[in-house]
Amino acid sequence: MRALQLLVLLLFGLVGAQQQALMDYLERRLLAIEDRISLWHDQTSRYASELREFKQQMVAQLEGLDKTKEVLRTELDTVGTRVDRVEREMDYLETQNGVQPCVDVDDKLVEQQVTVVKERNKAKYSKLTDCSDMISSIKAMKILKRVGGTKGMWTKDMGAATGKVYIFNGTDDNTLYEFGSVRDLTSSQGLSSATSIQLSSSWRGMGHAVYKHHLYYMKDGEETRLIKFDLQKSIVVDSAVFPAKNQLPVYSLNPETYIDLAVDEEGLWAIFATQENERHISLAKVDPKTLDIEQTWDTPCVRENAEVAFVICGTVYVVYNSKLPSRSRIQCVFDVSDMVTNDDAPHVYFPKRYGTHSSLKYSPMEQLLYAWDDGYQILYKLQMKKKLEV
Repeated sequence: MRALQLLVLLLFGLVGAQQQALMDYLERRLLAIEDRISLWHDQTSRYASELREFKQQMVAQLEGLDKTKEVLRTELDTVGTRVDRVEREMDYLETQNGVQPCVDVDDKLVEQQVTVVKERNKAKYSKLTDCSDMISSIKAMKILKRVGGTKGMWTKDMGAATGKVYIFNGTDDNTLYEFGSVRDLTSSQGLSSATSIQLSSSWRGMGHAVYKHHLYYMKDGEETRLIKFDLQKSIVVDSAVFPAKNQLPVYSLNPETYIDLAVDEEGLWAIFATQENERHISLAKVDPKTLDIEQTWDTPCVRENAEVAFVICGTVYVVYNSKLPSRSRIQCVFDVSDMVTNDDAPHVYFPKRYGTHSSLKYSPMEQLLYAWDDGYQILYKLQMKKKLEV
């Protein structure tokens, strides 16, 4: 009987050992499966993270490609204009150095043809303008600030209501300063608080213009070249040789300025002088998109003792140094539409307090003059009247 009990116990022991071995085996398999599941989870998380990063990279590259496509489209749009510009400049150079014709032309016939062309140009231009305002008087004067040196220029964008103010300190530099508003300028401690904009080349003189988010200025150097600079992208978008040879300083009292760019209700103008008509000031209408010279006029306004000039409604006003102490006066006007003659020039004195105006920029949207006088930034508020009232 005892032997039988021992046999039963032995059998139960063997079964228990097999069960324990089976349990151990199952536990090891479960642990291995858990390890594989954990590894799979880690790999899946890593793959998902890498996929997200790859997606972000692809999105960034697609955005970059879209920007590049827009830049290429813009450059392609301007290729035709640039080719035309080169052709015009080549034509201009050929006209300056061309061979004399080998035919005799009657002088009277030539004069008649020139007269016909001038009359056609005048008629064409008259149809483009309906502006008829002119200066009546200086209504008010406000001295805002003294920033910078004796000579310089300050202006707003005369073709867009941005409110930004631009400071050009000196007669040749490649850095201009931008303030968010006139108030920011008046409350500033100097140019250090302004945003600096670096140009690709230095400007020449004080005859710059800011018009519809673009800066127009004359490049410093031997060649008289007009530069169009995009102020939003900070790049040069176009340039052209100014088609006038043997240029002279346009104002005797500001000899640094050879071309004075002006903006009025009708767009962009250039005030200049050449040796061909050395005593007098000339005027040109400029296409701000292509920089083409649409038409030119010889004015009766002399360069002698002239300080500055500006344009309002197609009429150029030339300011001269007056014999009165600390005063300047408009003494000559020229109207491209012939509605105002020089005899109708308004007797307008500027209540100047310091030296000679180095620049005067007209704002057609505000009917204000932005003046630079010995480092002082001054605003002149204008009283206007219709040209037909003179």
